[in-house]
Amino acid sequence: MAKRPTKASKTETPVAAPRKAGRPTSAKPPRPRAKKAADAAVEPVVEAAAPSPPEPNSEPKPEAETANPFVMPGAEQMQALETLSINIARAAMTAQSAIAEAALSQADRPAALSPDPFNVGPAMTSVMTSLAARPDKLFSAQADLFSRYMDLWATTSRRAAGETVAPSAGDRPDKRFKDPAWSENPMFDMMRQSYLVTSDWMNGLIASVEDVDPMTRRRAEFFTKLLTDAFSPSNFLASNPAALKAMAETNGESLVRGMQNFAADLERGAGKLAISQADYGKFVVGENVATAPGQVVWRDELFELLQFDAATDQQYAVPLLIFPPWINKFYIMDLQPANSLIRWLSAQGFTVFVCSWVNPDQDKAGFGFDEYLDKGIYRAVEKVLEQTGSKTLNTVGYCIGGTLMGAALAHMAAKKDKRVAATTFFAAQHDFEEAGDLLLFTDEHWLSSIEQQMDEAGGVLPGAAMAETFNALRANDLIWSFFVSNYLMGKSPAAFDLLFWNADQTRMPKALHMDYLRSMYGQNLLAKGEFGIGGLKVDLGDVTIPLYFVASREDHIAPMNSVYRSARAFRNADVTLTLGGSGHIAGIINPPAAKKYQHWTNTALPATLAEWQAGAQEHPGSWWNHWAAWLKERSGEQIPARDPAKGPLKPLEPTPGAYVKVKS
Repeated sequence: MAKRPTKASKTETPVAAPRKAGRPTSAKPPRPRAKKAADAAVEPVVEAAAPSPPEPNSEPKPEAETANPFVMPGAEQMQALETLSINIARAAMTAQSAIAEAALSQADRPAALSPDPFNVGPAMTSVMTSLAARPDKLFSAQADLFSRYMDLWATTSRRAAGETVAPSAGDRPDKRFKDPAWSENPMFDMMRQSYLVTSDWMNGLIASVEDVDPMTRRRAEFFTKLLTDAFSPSNFLASNPAALKAMAETNGESLVRGMQNFAADLERGAGKLAISQADYGKFVVGENVATAPGQVVWRDELFELLQFDAATDQQYAVPLLIFPPWINKFYIMDLQPANSLIRWLSAQGFTVFVCSWVNPDQDKAGFGFDEYLDKGIYRAVEKVLEQTGSKTLNTVGYCIGGTLMGAALAHMAAKKDKRVAATTFFAAQHDFEEAGDLLLFTDEHWLSSIEQQMDEAGGVLPGAAMAETFNALRANDLIWSFFVSNYLMGKSPAAFDLLFWNADQTRMPKALHMDYLRSMYGQNLLAKGEFGIGGLKVDLGDVTIPLYFVASREDHIAPMNSVYRSARAFRNADVTLTLGGSGHIAGIINPPAAKKYQHWTNTALPATLAEWQAGAQEHPGSWWNHWAAWLKERSGEQIPARDPAKGPLKPLEPTPGAYVKVKS
């Protein structure tokens, strides 16, 4: 049995206190010189003498510390290192286990339909062949890259020497490198700038190729950009100072959490990585999003018709019917009370109806534009007029819902159907000649691949497939930012209603989707007057009712130039066009109270967007008030407010209804 230590006697030499961990602060005593052999031989041996008593009034001299070139960390540092090691091991085991489970879950599935579904290989071959045939251009490009690196090395050397160096003209703000360490730490600053120099040079080289088909070059540009974005040093733990700092400060806990997030996303994607963009558990449709009050007044196999409660005592006589895109759910227009377009329209005195499309399953695989025209547009128009007793109504078409609405207006014009008095298009395209990067996804090679994918899914396109395409259009914002935050930093996704909606995708019927991709993006038939729908070839030039177009300046799905061309395609209509700030969603869902962005107006509609912009007037904030004034002039007189529960169509259930709650 171990004895407890006893107190030291007065005659014992006290034990020195242990040294603190870290580098020694006292000077090391000089090592004794080796004595010459002759001196050593004659030097007398002296007995050890007792220490002399200290002189009066003299301070005792501290003994010199024993030199120790291998300073061991203290207990706290050892514990931190041990915790860090354990957590790194835990993170690695979590990731390996998740990957193994994903591999097993995918083992019985067929291999990828194509190793190159977007047909990038032939595009890159054409570009590289062109560059090889122009050695002078290639030599010039290499000289340019060398010059850029020489400038970078010179700047880095000056900084290392202590000189203050102003940022270069090309050192533009980049959200990926917003952490101060990317510029304050010389190593990470060099890494960041070296990456930017190389990626900018590579993307510029591909874009400069002239003697290849423009669409081929554009495909090569797009996927070169995807590649260079993926290889950003911010996307790797070892080269991301913010992630390394988080790992050090948490003793590796951030990495454990990150790998747990990674495993959860693999499980949610059934073996495919489905990166979480929001805390999906924080939102419930009908409880804290999509809460505008109203009633479902009609339901059939294709849509539910929602009528929203009046917010004023008086309403305009002409009702308003909104057709959202069937690729998303309608509640982007009713996320929260503060930014709800539906609530705002009700407060302006409009009777608001929304067509809430069904989330189609395999039984709708054969539904195409004809069904969505007849059972969608026409039936919804009929039911709104029946419910309100009005002779006419106004409509809104958002994105692909606007494409369908434009074709429907041309069909109505051909049949002399005048039930729609005026229509508004939110970020909608009808002329697809300049439809942006989505044109790259309509190559016949890719279309064949996506068609096979839909066949395997029973005739519908899974919602996640289209989400992946849209995310690829803005990879840094919608893929890599979440990859870094969720996995490298170990953060939990934020409770963001818009990104919750963005992930709540719907399926699409094969017949409708393939016709849309081939007829619109592939052949631009609607703008050419050659698109067949409802038994007719329709011409947008037949439409003569008032139209209001809204484009967004930074829209990557419906680019502003494409929307402008679409507005001009209705050559015989009275068209008003407004350009809003921001993108496809924020540019449209921009309530006036937010006082964000700006918008531009111009009563003319000249040949090009550039001419229109040159003559446009800029206004601060949202475009909603400008549109509401236009719409009120075309909505008839004021009448007592309508109650959705008291119309001819009997209410089935409160809004938002059942269809919007169906998950893909």
